[in-house]
Amino acid sequence: MSDLNSRIVEFSTDHIPEQERAAFWREHYGRIMLRVDFEPAKDVAFKARNRALTLPGLQLLDAWATPARISRSGRDLADGADNVLLAINRAGTAFVAHSHQTRELREGEAVILSGADPCAFHRASNGHSFTLLVPRLMLEAADVSVEDAVMRPIRADQGALRLLDHYASWLMASGGALDAQLLNLSVRHIQDLLALSIGPAPDVAETMRARGLRAARLKLAKSFLIANSKRRDLSVTMVAGKLNVTPRYVQRLFEIDGTTFSAFLSGVRLANAHRLLCDPAHGQLAIASIAYDVGFGDLSHFNRSFRRQYGLTPREVRGDRGSSGAQPTEDASSAERRR
Repeated sequence: MSDLNSRIVEFSTDHIPEQERAAFWREHYGRIMLRVDFEPAKDVAFKARNRALTLPGLQLLDAWATPARISRSGRDLADGADNVLLAINRAGTAFVAHSHQTRELREGEAVILSGADPCAFHRASNGHSFTLLVPRLMLEAADVSVEDAVMRPIRADQGALRLLDHYASWLMASGGALDAQLLNLSVRHIQDLLALSIGPAPDVAETMRARGLRAARLKLAKSFLIANSKRRDLSVTMVAGKLNVTPRYVQRLFEIDGTTFSAFLSGVRLANAHRLLCDPAHGQLAIASIAYDVGFGDLSHFNRSFRRQYGLTPREVRGDRGSSGAQPTEDASSAERRR
């Protein structure tokens, strides 16, 4: 099991006396974890609920709070952290400030800030934000011009931003369900999606448009499928809608990559099933239930696909070689209804 749960820090003012909340947040959360200063609105009782996940190369912060100003300057900058911040304003009125610029951030919009420079996030009303922090070097290695991107708003309807928000939220909510390999892969995908949301540096933009747009869209499509593979309503039409392209275009992306949409999705689901079958912690889980849980709706199709992929039946992979008798020919949804 991943140690992801141990890296999640949650904070709430619900059980802290009102007169102590701001000081507690400032010292134990702002100073120690985020290295920021904090000033709540004077005429509103301060309340906050935050959830943070810290991983190598990525930090996620899901926060709800009453009006307050959070800033990073002076001694906070002495920590030498050179991170790029993507702040998404999910609800409420907010303003961001950087290098003598101030900009209102409307609901759903995002903005890039540099953690190495003085900056501030001012929430003028109760609201909800989602913030991602990534080392600057990882973005610059992807031909992203951070300096050009700072304080440039990213529209709420931008496809890469929407997928990034969905993927990062899914990672935050996954808890300990991911093993280390999938966890590292997810971090890389989020870094790639952040680079796509920001956009390439001007001097390589034309080159990327000429030869990289198709590859970027394929990566987006694959990332979405991996993040949502358990959904049995997943379709090429759904992915096409996320990318703002036609379903046929999505199919062509996978064909050019030497596979098909269905084959790639089936491979992801089969890999998840194989992992569960090899995990002793899931030894008592019925094979039909595993098939359903990873996204298959028909047990016979799952068994055929699994044997074609791995050369063994699901029972053989789990070590049930002593079992005799045929497996019931039911679909996974029927098994789920009986559970």
